[in-house]
Amino acid sequence: MSSTAGLGDALVDWYDTAARNLPWRRPGVDPWAVLVSEVMLQQTPVARVEPVWAAWMARWPTPADLAAASPAEVIRMWGKLGYPRRALRLRETAVALTERHGGAVPADVAALEALPGIGTYTARAVACFGHGTPQPVVDTNVRRVVARLVHGRAEAGTARPSDLTDVAALAPAGRERACRFSVAAMELGALVCVARTPRCAVCPVRDRCAWRLAGSPAHDGPARRVQRFTGTDRQVRGRLLDVLRAAEGPVAASSLDEAWDDAAQRSRCLDSLLADGLVEQTPDGRFALPA
Repeated sequence: MSSTAGLGDALVDWYDTAARNLPWRRPGVDPWAVLVSEVMLQQTPVARVEPVWAAWMARWPTPADLAAASPAEVIRMWGKLGYPRRALRLRETAVALTERHGGAVPADVAALEALPGIGTYTARAVACFGHGTPQPVVDTNVRRVVARLVHGRAEAGTARPSDLTDVAALAPAGRERACRFSVAAMELGALVCVARTPRCAVCPVRDRCAWRLAGSPAHDGPARRVQRFTGTDRQVRGRLLDVLRAAEGPVAASSLDEAWDDAAQRSRCLDSLLADGLVEQTPDGRFALPA
């Protein structure tokens, strides 16, 4: 394990000159906008999120605005970001914020975690990036950075309670710099200390990285599973939702038949969409987005 003294400050200094200009990081962005960005960014690349986030915030700039929208509007606006249950959960969060917190996003991590669909990571990210409250914010990128930089491992392995402690120990002194460290560690993992081909030559702390100093040993655990998309139920669900998003009203089952050739898989995916509340069946047997 390498000495961690000063590492947090070094990452903050690097971030000040290397950070991407992402809209949800700009001065004046409120906690609600940060919360929306964090939900959208789950398992979704930044480039796909940016235009949807901008349109979403223009249409629903406050939790009360989103709470007043219908589920169908929300699903349509979500578009092709994937994992569309996040859209419904975000609307549920907006309703909860409106009813429980007067339309404001709380700064307390426990209060954030009590909201629908908000887990430990998102709660800490909103508290830190939205309210400026120092928190150890730990995502996949941060865990990989800490695994290499501090512990000398190529991969982080499974999540552990000690991840929060490890990240908190690296944070520099001072409220503002501690918050900037949390986003700096994420940025390093996203741009430099990437999973497959880390860019060690441009890493600001390469000379103190335990993994690099150990000779960059290969990962000795199970190989990471590569998620495929083509032919999966996720793709089929997306195709079915595409048909319903484009329709002005309920559609017959025959219209959905054209979305995917495999009848058994199509039926299974339609059933799952119904179960998830993303699709409704009308009394006459047609299908539509939820009202």
